[in-house]
Amino acid sequence: MAQGLIEVERKFVPGPSTEERLQELGGTLEHRVTFRDSYYDTPELSLMRADYWLRQREGSGWELKCPGAAGVSGPHTEYTELTAEPSIVVQLCEVLGAEVPGAGGVAAVLGPLGLQLVASFVTKRSAWKLVLSGADGEERLLRVDLDTADFGYAVGEVEALVHKEAEVPAALEKIHHLSSLLGVLEQGRAPAKLIVYLQRFRPQDYQRLLEVYGSKEKPGTGDLD
Repeated sequence: MAQGLIEVERKFVPGPSTEERLQELGGTLEHRVTFRDSYYDTPELSLMRADYWLRQREGSGWELKCPGAAGVSGPHTEYTELTAEPSIVVQLCEVLGAEVPGAGGVAAVLGPLGLQLVASFVTKRSAWKLVLSGADGEERLLRVDLDTADFGYAVGEVEALVHKEAEVPAALEKIHHLSSLLGVLEQGRAPAKLIVYLQRFRPQDYQRLLEVYGSKEKPGTGDLD
């Protein structure tokens, strides 16, 4: 797989005082933005069932979230993000068992790979950032996104980006600490917007994912953020 950043994240259900609490902790509001996400997969959800999530974000381009290393348990999730279209095409062909074309971006391979639109929705996001110090004294930048989808679902996400697997435990410690400061229950798991969308509007596809993941809600997605 082409090298990319490792995203370590935790989703949660935000409360009415979440933004106020972020300000108290020294967080900075970076921006408020509205965007549309569109997710693509085969009719059998071959990508999602293998924990790969292909998204096109309006104004930002394509992203493929790929499963991270095993051993990250609990409500935290680890993914590798690919944003370079040549790398995305290579990974898609590998997962779907197809030959890599000689040229062309993601849009050019959608048809040949049997990929079609599965979900599309608009999100209003408040993006925050803050720096937390760990027990080792090392400071790490954390990002907190507070999202509200146009179908009435709100979800928050604490995220850290690292470059190598060895940095994941420290990132998880910071995420856990901030989650505690925000008052998020340790056992809590908030499903991603895409999962809730499928549950509400494409229940047959949602059931296909349950067959693979059981009762667990997979974030996956950009959106899965």
